[in-house]
Amino acid sequence: MEYSSILFGEIIRFANPTETIWITSKSKGNPKELALAFVMTPRFVSKTKVENPKSIIEGWSWQDYTLEKLVRIYFICLISEQEGVSQLDLLFDTAEINEAVALHAALPALKNPTHFLLRATDAVRSNMGSVFESIAFENPYPSLYFSELAWNQMVLKCIFNDKAIHRIYGLENRANQALADTLSDFAHERWAAARRVPSQVWRLVPKFMNDHLCSDIKKLAESDNPRDILAAELVNQEIDQPGSTKEQWKELELPEPIYQA
Repeated sequence: MEYSSILFGEIIRFANPTETIWITSKSKGNPKELALAFVMTPRFVSKTKVENPKSIIEGWSWQDYTLEKLVRIYFICLISEQEGVSQLDLLFDTAEINEAVALHAALPALKNPTHFLLRATDAVRSNMGSVFESIAFENPYPSLYFSELAWNQMVLKCIFNDKAIHRIYGLENRANQALADTLSDFAHERWAAARRVPSQVWRLVPKFMNDHLCSDIKKLAESDNPRDILAAELVNQEIDQPGSTKEQWKELELPEPIYQA
């Protein structure tokens, strides 16, 4: 499916007349000209916040996008629709941070998404937080195309850095035994260092319970922390009634308060 026309329909809701004229004129270019427009976008398009954006791909949210970012994604889609793979590769190779964020955010809408799989998995290893989040959060690409190993690395990086894992699309669907076992090891390391484990992480284990994980959940249930007690209750409920706790986990999506270990 070509998404550029839908994107343009959203863009003109927020662009002023001058911006609309510039965007329209640049959209008629070839891949090289579109790539130049992508780079030049901040000079001609504002950072107006995109309000109440349309959802065109499940799991792909533009809720925190600016008009500038949306226009850049529009140009990326146009390049992709013209089979401009080499031009997109060049943009990836030369991108500064904001350009890299737009490129990775656009991946779900490209015609040949698997061509960019290595780019996406490299972004997971990025030390630039905004680049990492552009692929990890509100982006269905990892859920659709990452291997189990790459998926687990992304989720674990979020957990190790205390990032909000509920923003990862497909979190429960891509849960797996290897990830659950690693989370148990992680929990034991944190507990040994008198540090907390974010209560949210336990939503990934109900389908994969073993003796070690059962012991971990028992420890949670005996905690003085009300978030841990709730997490233990939800895990046990999910074991008894699969699929029953999705809404209840939202109670734990707020940032973790600072508790004494």
